[in-house]
Amino acid sequence: MSGGDAVPLAVLDLSPITSGGTAAGALRETLDLARHAERLGYSRYWIAEHHLSPSVAAAAPAVLIALVVSATDRLRVGSGAALIANSTPLLLAEQFGTIAQLHPGRVDLGLGRSGSRRFAEVAAESGKAPPGGVLAIDRGTVVNGVVIPARTSISFDTELFRVKARLLGQVDGADDDYSGQVRDVLSFLRGDYRTDQGIVLRALPAEGADLQVWVLGSSAGASAAAAGEHGLPYAANYHLGGATVLESVAAYRAAFRPSEGLAKPYVMVSADVIVAEDDESAARLAAPTALWVLNMRRGLATGPFPSMAEAEAHEWTDEERAYVADRISTQIAGSPATVVSRLRRLADVTGADELLVTTITSRHADRVRSYELLAEAWK
Repeated sequence: MSGGDAVPLAVLDLSPITSGGTAAGALRETLDLARHAERLGYSRYWIAEHHLSPSVAAAAPAVLIALVVSATDRLRVGSGAALIANSTPLLLAEQFGTIAQLHPGRVDLGLGRSGSRRFAEVAAESGKAPPGGVLAIDRGTVVNGVVIPARTSISFDTELFRVKARLLGQVDGADDDYSGQVRDVLSFLRGDYRTDQGIVLRALPAEGADLQVWVLGSSAGASAAAAGEHGLPYAANYHLGGATVLESVAAYRAAFRPSEGLAKPYVMVSADVIVAEDDESAARLAAPTALWVLNMRRGLATGPFPSMAEAEAHEWTDEERAYVADRISTQIAGSPATVVSRLRRLADVTGADELLVTTITSRHADRVRSYELLAEAWK
């Protein structure tokens, strides 16, 4: 789906489990939304990876991607992202290579670092952030109409992250050499992987697979550097990492080295989007997002994505609003004209070659309609 200056639009799906829904229903809705995305002309359809979440059913991206690509005819389908610390370069290359061997030219392997590792780094940087509180490091700004929120440090339950890491089989330092892990994935796909002793190992399901490898990142750190070093396309996180998106993109471009598959930097930027017939309707549909984020950050995410009624019933305090301001200020919600205008500004400010749109609403029909309205307006 192209619009503006021919910037394609892609879809990022978490398979949200909404109030009153089930994981099975969420997964069926993912298949349904993917078929709509293909019909509407979106460029690709990416599946996220989240574990032990009562509001997200996208926990096994390779499995779900195989189902989605089989349920569609032309749509590119991939991971946004497959977390490398939860697996190994070999397993990811074999899993996605297997899918791509049967669906050549339609599979993307989007690589990400461990979510637990990233949050641990944030917690370490926060230092004195109060329990359940937020420490603002700067005031934020607006760049040519694009909100760049204040840098925030949020306290997390580090014990919970340690338990998750153990259950996922992570080990300390699992993604210390992230660039090296990306290199290993590429080596298995090319068929030239060698051990430190010079032994050649071949992963035939991966070797020669016609798939596209991406790196996803939220800051000007290891992910941006790895994407640039290996000459890979880069997906920069605005909807979760709005405060550092400009630094992230700049770091990637500065580190970029041309590769056989990519002569110059290619950037896709994610955005949290909700479209309705008018701004007021979109604001109502967007209201549950703030409560969802609040519950997750307070460790209260023991249920599904809230309904609009649940969101309307919540009585907000000033402290709570500040706690989620970085996420809500970057959400792009409104009429088709409003959203298209803001997305075009986002593409201009970041220099995005492509935009990755993620939409979560309490009702599946509203989510489908949001993507329909955006596709029609973007044309």
